[in-house]
Amino acid sequence: MTNKVVFDLKGYLTDKKAIVDKALRKYFPQPEGPAADVIEAMRYSLFAGGKRLRPILCMAGAEAVEGSAIDVLPVACSLELIHTYSLIHDDLPAMDDDALRRGKPTNHKVFGEAIALLAGDGLLTEAFHLLADEELAARIPPHVILKVIRMIAGAAGYGGMVGGQAVDIQWEGKTADFSVVEYIHTHKTGAMITASVTSGAILAGGYGWQLQDITNYGEKIGLAFQIADDILDIEGDSIAMGKTAGADKQKEKTTYPAVLGLEKSRKAQSELVKSAIHSLKKFDRGAEPLRQLAQYIIERNK
Repeated sequence: MTNKVVFDLKGYLTDKKAIVDKALRKYFPQPEGPAADVIEAMRYSLFAGGKRLRPILCMAGAEAVEGSAIDVLPVACSLELIHTYSLIHDDLPAMDDDALRRGKPTNHKVFGEAIALLAGDGLLTEAFHLLADEELAARIPPHVILKVIRMIAGAAGYGGMVGGQAVDIQWEGKTADFSVVEYIHTHKTGAMITASVTSGAILAGGYGWQLQDITNYGEKIGLAFQIADDILDIEGDSIAMGKTAGADKQKEKTTYPAVLGLEKSRKAQSELVKSAIHSLKKFDRGAEPLRQLAQYIIERNK
């Protein structure tokens, strides 16, 4: 009888993170010249020790349709730039006013509010510079890259992350129903996670039912990810998370636990993960990283 091969998710995450970090250091400029201060601020947050989940999802999406993770690396890195810009802006006094991120002082605490704001702007624009990478265009048809750029821009903009963040801020301290918290979560967090995994599949030649099922997977894990964050804010450890626990309650944020309670929130994320994994039933072992990542999203401690 053949022994079943156990997938090593920890090793997979470590290997892929190392690939992304190496690529980001290659792509990203050193803090030199008159604009050195803002470049240093951009690098400070970019290399502060993130999980690189979005780029890893992009690479795993490519592998699920039998594509190459390395071929989609510029897009994977661009997703991390967009994510990091959003964190810098979220932490500003005008937004969440946080002092700690990934276990370090937030960007504006180190560089001041003006440079932090510009560092976020710089990361966002540099992301689209990367999406127009000439080496990427030499490997992948331009119309496919254009489709991915349009999708990522939509997920990052007012119809996705920016819109979700705006509604999140507007509903602080107010009593919201379930439709509001679902809108915030699916847009503020879910849209970019869905774009991450789907973009990898598109770039690697995914088609028809593959893209539909992977998009469905992304939507489910995107929502589960934010619910997990909501629960961690209540039960997590500030040191392990690298940010202050209990901030959502203090700011009266509209979260799943605030609207549904902890027990129903846990049940909701568990059902979302089951549904996400079920979405991949037609895929072979190439999609195993995605299956394992779905479970990891709700079991993580930061």
